[in-house]
Amino acid sequence: VQLQASGGGLVQAGGSLRLSCAASTRTYSMGWLRQAPGKEREFVASISWNGGSTSYSVSVKGRFTISRDNAKNTVYLQMSSLKPEDTAVYYCAARDSFAVATTSSQYTYWGQGTQVTVSS
Repeated sequence: VQLQASGGGLVQAGGSLRLSCAASTRTYSMGWLRQAPGKEREFVASISWNGGSTSYSVSVKGRFTISRDNAKNTVYLQMSSLKPEDTAVYYCAARDSFAVATTSSQYTYWGQGTQVTVSS
């Protein structure tokens, strides 16, 4: 499975961005994780194979929305009310399981990452 993330960029605090992750084939559960400079990679959001279940980190819940279009093998992360602390490289990931996953070690396949920078 190959994953291609896109949609990152520079945005002012309070703004919005939508990230996309296109998979080379049908995938099961997928997620977004991020890594800021000098910090460990952290979970952001996950979605089950059919979109029926989602999970979010406390820091983004209510501001970010994960969704998927299985006809396009694509997962999205709509980010709103962005804060400077959301600045990081965002990675999409996939796993061979139906359920959501909230830790890096649960994911098998990774995209290359897309930079999100939020200015204050």
